[in-house]
Amino acid sequence: MPASGAIECLLLRPGGEVALARFFADLEVAGDDVFFHPHAGDVATLRAIAERPGKDLYVVFLEEGNVRAYGLLRGWNEGYDVPSLGVAVHPNVRTCGFGRLMMEYLEAMARYRGAPAIRLRVRKDNVRAIAMYGRRSYVMQPDAGDAQLLVGFKTLGAGA
Repeated sequence: MPASGAIECLLLRPGGEVALARFFADLEVAGDDVFFHPHAGDVATLRAIAERPGKDLYVVFLEEGNVRAYGLLRGWNEGYDVPSLGVAVHPNVRTCGFGRLMMEYLEAMARYRGAPAIRLRVRKDNVRAIAMYGRRSYVMQPDAGDAQLLVGFKTLGAGA
């Protein structure tokens, strides 16, 4: 879907919850909510996150008021040293590189904040995501708590 606007990388802030709720609704229509559900996607939940992110990081790629990608690093608010990563790209702009770009941004932020590693969980049938994580040097292993999931870890540090 060619577009004329530029893509902005923004922290989720109050006022951005309606656009992000539309993004979650679009993921649901496409059937992608089975792969990405880090938290509820309703306006009230998103407003609460936007108003009080704490140390956790919630980021949108925004084009003319429409969320094209959403990423998060969370777990710092609960005291974890290793944050959990989540990324989703709007179905209309897949294969444009936004997933890779969001991953690079979040990994850089985790490194900047001193995280020793990043953790993620992914469904075993999410072949595209697993391939992307593999290209980004995540080491995948079975999730001990859920046979449908894999857990990926990436060690961060100088040159990582």
